[in-house]
Amino acid sequence: MMLCPELLAGLKAEARKAALARRASCDPALGTALTAQVLRNAPPPPGAVVAGFWPMGAEIDIRPLLLALHEKGHRIALPVTPKRGQPLHFRQWQPGDTLARGPLGTSQPGRDAAALTPDWLLVPLLAFDRAGHRLGYGGGYYDRTLSSLPGAYALGVAYAAQEVDEVPVGVDDAPLAAIATERGVIFCGAAKV
Repeated sequence: MMLCPELLAGLKAEARKAALARRASCDPALGTALTAQVLRNAPPPPGAVVAGFWPMGAEIDIRPLLLALHEKGHRIALPVTPKRGQPLHFRQWQPGDTLARGPLGTSQPGRDAAALTPDWLLVPLLAFDRAGHRLGYGGGYYDRTLSSLPGAYALGVAYAAQEVDEVPVGVDDAPLAAIATERGVIFCGAAKV
């Protein structure tokens, strides 16, 4: 059922508020357990350029996963937030690199870091459902980015507590292939890794 844009925006705003409250009680250190789940159940293929993100606030800490993937030989990219309405750009990151302050409280590689195009993305979210729908922060950056990378594999990363029965979805919302949490990996009908 297609919802009018105003109703959809209202539903998403309510869902974001509830998701932020739920996530606030989670422990970012569960990123270590998430790392084990991804490496065991949904690792990127050899040679994949992996896009991650630098966690903010109460987001699950994926830095242990980024380090593990780097040690396995993957090139790691972090997003650079562009002007509103544009897809994300990605630059290479390696352990020890200094990050610059980006818009919206993000940390991103500096201008001198090499540009990379990821083919395997770790996607942050506020809430998810088992159909692979995600609720983001509302800027649409990842939806635009995933649409601009049609062959890329998108793995949402979150706490298990961020799962909901149904995420409000609009026509521009890009689905995820799977979601990894500290408890396991949920495959959502897209091709498995």
